[in-house]
Amino acid sequence: MTRVLDLHGDLPTLPLDPETVLSGTPAAGSRALTEVGGAEIGVWEITAGTVTDVEVDEVFVVLSGSASVTFEDGETIDLGPGVAVRLRAGDRTTWVVRETLRKIYVA
Repeated sequence: MTRVLDLHGDLPTLPLDPETVLSGTPAAGSRALTEVGGAEIGVWEITAGTVTDVEVDEVFVVLSGSASVTFEDGETIDLGPGVAVRLRAGDRTTWVVRETLRKIYVA
């Protein structure tokens, strides 16, 4: 049984859907780490750029990087190490990633 989960290893990244990219050439990748009580826990990363997204139910904590996420209602959250955020399914967001962002998520 693995007790240590690797939050810092390399993640394979892929370009994002061009229709979601507003600026730059961001790429994203993720790796599931484990499942607890039916919820997936994993690591996700996105490189610099600006993208839109429609969210799923998720809680995440930023491990590294710098970004902001703006919700359709205008609320903006600055993201950096240690910031925790709750996303709700259907939230429409715009992510402005200044420095590659890595987060651990529970979804």
